[in-house]
Amino acid sequence: MSFEELNLHPKILKAIAQAGYSKPTPIQQDAIPMIMSGRDLRASAQTGTGKTAAFMLPTLNRLIEPSALPGRGPRVLVLVPTRELAMQVATEAVKYSKFLSRMKTVCLFGGVPYPMQIRELARPYEILVATPGRLLDHCEQNRIDFSRLELFILDEADRMLDMGFISSVEQLAATLPKTVQTLMFSATLKGNIYNLSQRLLKDPLEVSVIPVKQNKENIQQNLYFVDNLSHKLQLLEHLLENQALDQTIIFTSTKRYAEQLVTILKESGHHAAALHGDMNQHKRTQTLLRIRQGKTRILVATDVAARGIDVQAIGHVINFDLPMNVEDYVHRIGRTGRAETKGVAISFAAPQDFMMLKKIEQYIEQAIAPCVIEGMEAQTKPEAHLSRPRSRPGRGFAGRGRGGHSAPRGNQQERGSYQENRGEKRAERPSRSYKGNGKNSSFGNSSYGKPRQNGYGASSVAPTKSRYSN
Repeated sequence: MSFEELNLHPKILKAIAQAGYSKPTPIQQDAIPMIMSGRDLRASAQTGTGKTAAFMLPTLNRLIEPSALPGRGPRVLVLVPTRELAMQVATEAVKYSKFLSRMKTVCLFGGVPYPMQIRELARPYEILVATPGRLLDHCEQNRIDFSRLELFILDEADRMLDMGFISSVEQLAATLPKTVQTLMFSATLKGNIYNLSQRLLKDPLEVSVIPVKQNKENIQQNLYFVDNLSHKLQLLEHLLENQALDQTIIFTSTKRYAEQLVTILKESGHHAAALHGDMNQHKRTQTLLRIRQGKTRILVATDVAARGIDVQAIGHVINFDLPMNVEDYVHRIGRTGRAETKGVAISFAAPQDFMMLKKIEQYIEQAIAPCVIEGMEAQTKPEAHLSRPRSRPGRGFAGRGRGGHSAPRGNQQERGSYQENRGEKRAERPSRSYKGNGKNSSFGNSSYGKPRQNGYGASSVAPTKSRYSN
C-alpha cells in the first residue's frame, strides 16, 4: 500500500515525500482509514512503529477544512506524558503541515516560564500538544477555549497511567465537547488502560500492532550475566572502549543512579550526559540537542525521560539496570533500530534479575543470546537462581530492587539507608553493601577511581573515598 491510497491531501503527501517516507507502516495502514471515518479508536502500538504519523496525518487531513465554529481555541488536543514526547509530536505536526496554510501548533509542558506559552495561546492556532500538569494549570486560568475542539488524542496512555496522570486525564476529558472524536494510543490495551478506554471512548474501533517480530529482525539483543555492581562497571567500561559503539543510551533504574553513572563515565574520559525528570527544561533541551548533533556519545537516562527521544543515530542501547516491567524493555530497545536501521541492545542481568529476564524472554517470544568476555565471566549460575524462591531484590547503585547490585545474603557486610529518588516521596529503606568473592565487588556508599587489575583478568574500577551520601 502507498500513502496515495490512503486518500490524503496532495499537500500532505508532498510533506511525506519530502520527509523521505515511501510507504506507510502497519499501524499507519490500519489506523489512518479508521480515524478518517470519524469513529473513536483505541490502538496498541509500541514506539518506533510510526504511530505519531498514524494519528497526525489524518488529523491534518481533517483540519484542511475550516472550522464551522469561530474562536481561537484548538481544534485538536494531543495529550502526552512527557516534555520530550510533547516536543517530538509538535515537531512532527509542523513537519507534516509545512505546506498547509493556517496550521499553527502550540506546545505546552512544564519546566519553562508561563509568559511565552500565554502569548502563544492568545493567538489563533489549530493543534495543541500538551502534558497534563501544565495543561491543567492553563485551564484553571481560563486561557484555553475547547468549544471548537474536534479531536482528542491520548498518546502513550500506558505511561500516563504509570506516572499517575489518569485522574488528570479524566478531569480534562470531562471539560471537552461531547461531540469530540477520541483516539487512544498505548503499548497495551489491557487492565486499567482498557477500562479507561471504556470510560472515554464511544463505541471505538480497535487496532493492535505490536512489532515483536520487527524487534527481533532489526535489533540484535545480547545478554551479559553479572555478579554485582563492580562487575557491571568493568563490563560497561570494556564495551565502551569499543569504538563501534557510537552513540549509546544507557538505562538506569532511577534519576540519582543516572547522575552517579555519568560522573563515573566522565572520570573515565567518556563524553556522557544524563537525562532525567529532575533536570530543568533548558538543560534537557541542550542535552538532547547535543546528542542529536553527535557531540555527546553516551546518554544515561531513566525510562520516563527517554520517552519521546527520537535520534536515528542511536546504534546501541545498554540496560545497565533491567526495567521494572516487560513493556519498558521493548520501549527501551526501541530507541535503536529505528526507521528500518539496525541496532544492538545489551542487557546486564544479576542474580536478582533472573526472574524478570525470564518474563522478558516470554514476552518477546525469544531467548536473549548470552555473551561472555574472556576473563570477565560471571561466577553466578543463572539456572540455580531461577529454581530458587525469589528474595526481595536490590536496585541501582545501592539498596534493593532489580538493579542487581546486592549480593546473596551470606555475603552481606553492613546495612545503611537510602531514599530512592524517582520523583516520588518514599520512605527510607535499608540498603546493603557487598564485598565478596575477592573480586573488588564493593558498592553502596562508594566512589570509583582509577582502573586496576583484578581477579577478572581485566581492568576494573577501584573504590576510593566516599561520594554517595544517603
